[in-house]
Amino acid sequence: MSEVVRVKIENKIAYIAMNRPDKRNALSIEMADELLAALEDANQDDEVRAIILYGEGKAFSAGGDLETLNRLNNSAEIMKYMKRALAVIQSIRELDKYVVSAVHGFAAGAGFSIAVAADFVVAQKDAKFVCSFANVGIIPDLGLIKALSEKVPSNLAKEWISSSRPISATIAYENGVINRVIEGDLLDGATEFAQFIVDGPPLANQFVKQLVNHSQELTYDTNDMQETTVQTLLLQTEDNEEGIRAFFEKRKPNFKGK
Repeated sequence: MSEVVRVKIENKIAYIAMNRPDKRNALSIEMADELLAALEDANQDDEVRAIILYGEGKAFSAGGDLETLNRLNNSAEIMKYMKRALAVIQSIRELDKYVVSAVHGFAAGAGFSIAVAADFVVAQKDAKFVCSFANVGIIPDLGLIKALSEKVPSNLAKEWISSSRPISATIAYENGVINRVIEGDLLDGATEFAQFIVDGPPLANQFVKQLVNHSQELTYDTNDMQETTVQTLLLQTEDNEEGIRAFFEKRKPNFKGK
């Protein structure tokens, strides 16, 4: 894997870094390809329980790579780039494992989309989130309109999108867009936040992620059937047996994902 994406695995966490600091981690096709590969590798690694996605340099991500976009000459080329970028978002949403976005500096445009596609978002206190699309006469993409519409009231989503005003980490937290504001070291804070994932039951977490992500598509009857089916399977796992033993032995369970 080249230098535009860096990966480190430590204590059951895969740290995936976007590494184009000179371009504020703008999403080039090369970066999209390598992010997809890194995410899939982490998803397939049995030792990895959680993924933390962050940016090197002064920002999380400035969004789409304008140099790449300016070189696209027709609808077919633009659509190819958009689909590749969208694949990153879809991968984050559909992975079996939880993804935590750790934001510093700013997450602008498609960088905002990437950040909120994660299952959880933590951000340094001075971080900013910016729907910068209106500044160049376009709309949010890569799932951002739906993500914001599900997290905040529609009037607020429209204001954030159409004004392009920066949203502080504090405002984002108060409106349920992010999970935690970090005042110290960002990666230390993200690692501490992710500990409940690392210590938790991997199989149960996998099913929770998918059931919650798709809950709005389901009727109550369909949801009830899926929950019942999954629960029937999980009640026969080694993790369930370990959790029960740990409860009676008054200790912390050691889940294996089996």
